[in-house]
Amino acid sequence: MADFPSKVTTETSSPQPQQGAGSLSSSVLQVLGLLHWALIAGASYWRVSAYGWVMFVAVALWILTALLFLVLLFSVPQRLSAVPWTMTVMMYNGVAALLYLTAFLTNAATVRQFQGSFHGQIGAAAFFGAALTLLYGAGAYLSYLDWRADGGNAATSTVPT
Repeated sequence: MADFPSKVTTETSSPQPQQGAGSLSSSVLQVLGLLHWALIAGASYWRVSAYGWVMFVAVALWILTALLFLVLLFSVPQRLSAVPWTMTVMMYNGVAALLYLTAFLTNAATVRQFQGSFHGQIGAAAFFGAALTLLYGAGAYLSYLDWRADGGNAATSTVPT
């Protein structure tokens, strides 16, 4: 009975996820995504039809990551507690990692089709595609750890207390 007070918690609200690291990593992804996008757009990517996919992934995920950055910057998760934000960010990062993996493989497989000055530029785009794949994958893993720390249940952050 003496150890009973040490086992009791008096917390009256659910803990909010740490958003500082998320917004910092989101800004890094923004910068690298913009470099990736610029390297592809600066080359004559329309010569190879597969680069339409690479360009779509680069632009779409750059825009979506910018929106996610703004959501985290303006503390929207604290205002919309009904949304399971930890799971939402985890799913976004996982899907983004898979999309960037396909774009990176497409990019890397077709570097040789570019001649002259664009060869190095497309090779650099492939490097940034690989880096973004790894970063989004790491973000998905870290988001998974946050989700598991919440108990792995979306309802823990949605029930008002």
